[in-house]
Amino acid sequence: MIRFIYNLFWPIGLLFFLPGYLVKMIRRGGYREKFGQRLGIYDGELRVRLSKRESTWLHAVSVGEVNIALKLAHALRALEPDLRCVLTTTTTTGFALATKNAPPWIDVMYTPLDYWPIMRRAFSVIRPTRILLVEAEVWPNLVALAHERRIPTILVNARLSPRSERRFRRFRFFVAPTFRLLDLVCAQEADDVGRWVAIGVARNRIRAVGSIKYDPDGRDQGLDAQESAQRPDFNHADRESPVLFGGSTHRGEEEILAGIFLRLRQQFPSLRLFIAPRHVERLREIRAQFGALPMRVTLASEVAIGRESDADCIVLDTTGELHRWYAIATIVFIGKSLTAHGGQNPVEPIIAGKPVLFGPHMENFATLAKALVLKKGAIQVSDMDSLELTIAELLRDSEACQRLVQRAREVLSEHQGATARAAGLIHELNPSL
Repeated sequence: MIRFIYNLFWPIGLLFFLPGYLVKMIRRGGYREKFGQRLGIYDGELRVRLSKRESTWLHAVSVGEVNIALKLAHALRALEPDLRCVLTTTTTTGFALATKNAPPWIDVMYTPLDYWPIMRRAFSVIRPTRILLVEAEVWPNLVALAHERRIPTILVNARLSPRSERRFRRFRFFVAPTFRLLDLVCAQEADDVGRWVAIGVARNRIRAVGSIKYDPDGRDQGLDAQESAQRPDFNHADRESPVLFGGSTHRGEEEILAGIFLRLRQQFPSLRLFIAPRHVERLREIRAQFGALPMRVTLASEVAIGRESDADCIVLDTTGELHRWYAIATIVFIGKSLTAHGGQNPVEPIIAGKPVLFGPHMENFATLAKALVLKKGAIQVSDMDSLELTIAELLRDSEACQRLVQRAREVLSEHQGATARAAGLIHELNPSL
């Protein structure tokens, strides 16, 4: 009955959200490419290729989830050498990253909309033997159709924030029937187990394995080597200059960092500023803001081809490459934590060996942020003034920076092996074994 109501109102919901969806399509661009895949329409070449084999279907929304899916796929491939996968993603940025980094044994596609006739067509083409959903992507028709076909469905790196838990509990009558159909939930923390049980997942189907995203051993070494070779080539003076790096910044944070940078330049004349906005479509807005400031600004794409590498501020205009740019940072500020709420992932700069600062709003990574602060592996500031003061102190004390990095890595070590543990549990559910 719940699924019938869901499908009955699905077209109405689509019409309601369609205007905002179209605006996002126009703003971000690239949505026309392979748009038919979102409707379960696939070209002949892809249909023929997939018809010759069965696949493990991984679904990841955007860039962060795609990285998790790729890490997990490589771990599964080590256990199952003949593994073939289909990786579906929702956003154009996620699709671009997956297309760039996926090996030949993974087909990258756009996620079909979760409307039953569309999803049925997708199942007939993909022919999955199991489905791996990354973090929070539990869609009613996808899960129900998999259950009808006795296809194991696993939620990996399962994430359930307190806010999401409250929302799901409020609508438990509607969501619990879907969550009950999951065959396995690989939770990030032991504290999360009770939350998943509260919204309908059977306790004996939940395993706390750690976070794949935080697992320092889960990276693909071949990809790391390739990325190292592609790092921007700065001259010796540039490499010696301290760099203040704003990672995944949101509206308002770029201006704050620019102001701090200009004031600190009086104490640290060789300091440089790097800004990586969370949404690259804001580039024009950011450059307009910086245009009134007394500093030279250029784009990362221009630096990559050897132009204007002596700029005071470099703004990243590429997607999916943030982790390799962290290599040039001296201090990293984590965006969406000062002027916006939620926070962004602090793990990549920690793995890159950089000290991390963030603001008071790290709700999306609350457990990790709390552990980092308690164990002195990161510094949480309350406002713009304390951020500036802390940055200045760290620029003067390289040993303090190293202590932060060491303690942060000790926190991450608690998640070491999470990728392998999740892959092992998934492998045990393989129906073909």
